[in-house]
Amino acid sequence: MATFLYRVGRLAFRRRWYVALVWAAVLAAVGLGALKAPAASDDEFSMPGIESQKAFDLMEQRFPGATADGATARVVFVAPDGQKVTAAGNRKAVEDTVGDLADGSQVASAVDPFQAKAVSKDGTTAYATVTYKVGASDLTDASKAQLEKAIEDARHAGLTVDAGGTAMDDGGGAGGAAEVIGVAIAAVVLLITFGSLAAAGLPLLTAIIGVGVSMATILALADALGLSTTTGTLAMMLGLAVGIDYALFVVSRYREERARGRSAQEATALAVGTAGSAVVFAGLTVVIALAGLAVVGIPMLTKMGLAAAGAVVVAVFVALTLVPAFLGFWPSAVLRRKDRKSGRIEEEAGDNGGTRWARFVLRRPLPVLILGVVGLGALALPMTSLQLGMPGDEAKSTSTTERRAYDALAEGFGPGFNGPLTVVVDAKGHDDAKGAAATVAKEIGATKGVVSVSPARFNQAGDTAVFSVVPATAPTDEKTKDLVTTIRGERPGVESATGATFEVTGTTALNIDISDKVQAALVPYLIVVVGLAIVLLLVVFRSLLVPLKAALGFLLSVLASLGAVVVVFQEGHGAGLLGVETTGPIMSLMPIFLVGIVFGLAMDYEVFLVSRMREAYVHGESPDQAVTSGFRHSARVVVAAALIMIAVFAGFIGESESMIKMIGFGLASAVLLDAFVVRMAIVPAVLALLGDKAWWLPKWLDRILPRVDVEGEALTRNADQAEPAPAGAGQETARV
Repeated sequence: MATFLYRVGRLAFRRRWYVALVWAAVLAAVGLGALKAPAASDDEFSMPGIESQKAFDLMEQRFPGATADGATARVVFVAPDGQKVTAAGNRKAVEDTVGDLADGSQVASAVDPFQAKAVSKDGTTAYATVTYKVGASDLTDASKAQLEKAIEDARHAGLTVDAGGTAMDDGGGAGGAAEVIGVAIAAVVLLITFGSLAAAGLPLLTAIIGVGVSMATILALADALGLSTTTGTLAMMLGLAVGIDYALFVVSRYREERARGRSAQEATALAVGTAGSAVVFAGLTVVIALAGLAVVGIPMLTKMGLAAAGAVVVAVFVALTLVPAFLGFWPSAVLRRKDRKSGRIEEEAGDNGGTRWARFVLRRPLPVLILGVVGLGALALPMTSLQLGMPGDEAKSTSTTERRAYDALAEGFGPGFNGPLTVVVDAKGHDDAKGAAATVAKEIGATKGVVSVSPARFNQAGDTAVFSVVPATAPTDEKTKDLVTTIRGERPGVESATGATFEVTGTTALNIDISDKVQAALVPYLIVVVGLAIVLLLVVFRSLLVPLKAALGFLLSVLASLGAVVVVFQEGHGAGLLGVETTGPIMSLMPIFLVGIVFGLAMDYEVFLVSRMREAYVHGESPDQAVTSGFRHSARVVVAAALIMIAVFAGFIGESESMIKMIGFGLASAVLLDAFVVRMAIVPAVLALLGDKAWWLPKWLDRILPRVDVEGEALTRNADQAEPAPAGAGQETARV
């Protein structure tokens, strides 16, 4: 591996113009393909194997066209204090507004609340449902402006008017500002770390090129592969993250080799052969984690994982080819300023922060280990009360019209009105389908926790009925989940009495089923991902205990970060400091995303840090000396990489959406805990306690595992035998 990558790095350096032109051609080709390709479709979310999905599929089959995914808006009218919407003046204002809403060219229907009996019992609140002919992403600015104008006119009439629904979706583009801020902070961290604008800019430039290639490819293939508009979200986030990390690792090793007197070409080849090997294996662990998302069984999540895995593969190729090519163009630009001015490149003498910290841990390994494990364990404890769900408008800020509409409906019609259950009765082959559906509705209506049941609506064949059930509790309330379980538990008795079967669906039931399925898939996902990663790390480190330690440390950091998310976003401690107005269940996909993304980054840090320790140990240093050497060369780079990722993820905490805040907080805290507690404290403490045993491998396993020279032992041995290049050789080699 190391020898092959050494040749790749040397070739990329010598043929830098060809490499640069190839990447430019690839970027231009996929960019052109993205421009020519049909636009990506909206998300078609499906969850095979759950009851709510089966019921939805049955509705599509028996009620053709009834489940069309046109955008909707629910406009809520609240009368002034002491008045009712049914009063003459208020009623006219509502009817005029509904008339204005119905005039839009993209509007399919606008239902008058007085005709649809959509008025609260106390007469203070009413709502009108507007259905559009197209999906939310296809609504024109004119349609949205018409909706907003109609709402504003009703407000001028004295009513309190707000709206919710998919038509109010702004497209979720809030993350752009956070990404820009993250890149800016990354630039500052890189500049401080390297002390050179070129050294700071090169990882950013190559990472952006890699992300550009990845995103353009995803857009070009979106229509052909059925990718949605959000498939590339994870790819962009991770592609940028690992792209910066991998380039950072190679550039850092290049500077080390130059400081040892190597020529620019030789230093580049050695950097790709050694740090590049770590990049390849780190990239493989990330790909494993992302491809493992298929275990969850959500097609959309599988596509997101595979697309992100592709972005990581591109980042690896960029680090192995484009980065050394750029080093060939500017061999001295990435060096420290004082080295460029003096013309002499010297290795840093004395201890640095990494060696001082390593020696501190090596003197007190047991207290550091106990403190780290106990601290992470304490943070992880709240995770035992984790509640998963899919927060909706109730999780948004009260400054949004969607949240105000949600609250108005809950106050006027009851908390369960915002999350009705949909019951689909299948009476095909039954002699009295209407009687069977009526019996099912009666039984469900008598269930404790049910407020009301709507009249049944039959399909054209008359063998399938659909009706709504309004719970007494809010959609994300645990009592609503219990109610769904109770209704489904009554099914055997109802079926035996009526001869008809029924299934429960609707947004609330779907969210409950998704949460249950994700929670059930989390442990198998961890087993698959961590298990495969352990096998890969066995090959990298040729050690039995180091991979196990890496996996257990990762589990500790992930559980601790999930515990922190529960404390803030579910229990509400410190929520106000982050601008979180409503606490509740944790987003269902949050644990899976957290595991997939953080696992990749954690293994990046593990491979880069411990591979340098392994390299030193293989070259004859004692276990403690190897740990110190690893920290001398890698600690600063790992810290910089971790700070960059923390900055990128923490930027999302400032967004208004509660779910975006949750994702940003969870990822930032996970990287913080894994990089600084696990990799920088627990790892050296464990290695210090294990000594030589840390690198022990059973003989039978040693014979089975393939031998991969990740440390570049052959490379460094051959390079050390060669005559060191004189000062300034880098400039001469660069002109070859």
